[in-house]
Amino acid sequence: MNIMKPFVALTSRRSMLRGGLVGPGLMGAALLAGMPSTSLARDFRDDGALTEGDVSILRFLAALEILESDLWEQYNELGGIRDSELTSGTGSKLYTDALNSIDGDMSQYIHDNTDDEFSHASFLNVYLQSKNAPQVSLEKFRMLDGSQATGSSKKKRLTNLMRLTVDTSWWTRYRSSTLNPDLGDVFPPAVPSLATGEHTAIPRTDADLQQPSQVQAIANTAAFHFGTIEQGGSSLYPSLAQRVSNVEVLRILLAIGPTETMHFQVWHDKAGNILPLNDPFTGLSFPDLAHSTDENLQANLIMPEPTIFSRKFPNTPVSIIRPTETRGAAMGAVNALTADGLFKGQSPAFFAFLKQLASEADEAQREI
Repeated sequence: MNIMKPFVALTSRRSMLRGGLVGPGLMGAALLAGMPSTSLARDFRDDGALTEGDVSILRFLAALEILESDLWEQYNELGGIRDSELTSGTGSKLYTDALNSIDGDMSQYIHDNTDDEFSHASFLNVYLQSKNAPQVSLEKFRMLDGSQATGSSKKKRLTNLMRLTVDTSWWTRYRSSTLNPDLGDVFPPAVPSLATGEHTAIPRTDADLQQPSQVQAIANTAAFHFGTIEQGGSSLYPSLAQRVSNVEVLRILLAIGPTETMHFQVWHDKAGNILPLNDPFTGLSFPDLAHSTDENLQANLIMPEPTIFSRKFPNTPVSIIRPTETRGAAMGAVNALTADGLFKGQSPAFFAFLKQLASEADEAQREI
């Protein structure tokens, strides 16, 4: 469906790199010096031309960033820091203490991650508007009840953090030296008990705050969920960047994507601090990852283990973000978040709209 026909345009670009006039070393020197040559600056100019596919990708990412902002705001209201940047909520001391028992800076990291996601959502919509492209709003789908615990703003939500099935297979995926999800490989979860049933990552009411082990189990669930959410962004941006045509849009994806990876690295590291716990109230069991000698579980192995990039290079492992397959990447993200339980209680209209955005993003074709 051609919804963006009035401003679809395709421009021809001939970079000095393609012409063989600038080598990688010279380009790197120019970038490091902060003084690109006139020709390089022209090549990376804003020519104002967006394809329909570029717009579809930006709209889908804007929608996901709005959803991320919604879920991170819930975490910040109860366990983060409220200030002039993020004013919603008043905090839950017991929940906050449980989070900060994992790492003393958890509240600060939650605040900063929340602030980042709001900035991503806002910028993507402002950029779309600057190109006379339709912005994305999900406000009509803000219908879910959130936490009713003390400290929550109790406003309506887009996402549900109280019925999660958390996929922690990213933990073992990034430790594998022989497997790659882009090749169809699957990975066991680090915390099997989170992979089945429904679990809350925030206190639903003050009744969830009566038992110390239950509070800690809820905080531990949140800590792993942080990593689950942010590893998704780490993969999604490079996956969709392969479909972008406009150089400025490509630059936007390449600029935002690595911040998601920075978030993921922080949460990957912090989850490794979680102490072993068997909680009778939630039924959750958290393994002792910090003292594991299994390289698939060892907590301090947070750097991406070199693995196979493709079957073309089976004997040359490389440290990479994975997955980065572009085919079906947008719909794959929607399916993963849905399986996570993040949208439980949402309307059929919400799912139809989100899947339409994903389908249009996946149909984008690079036109350079």
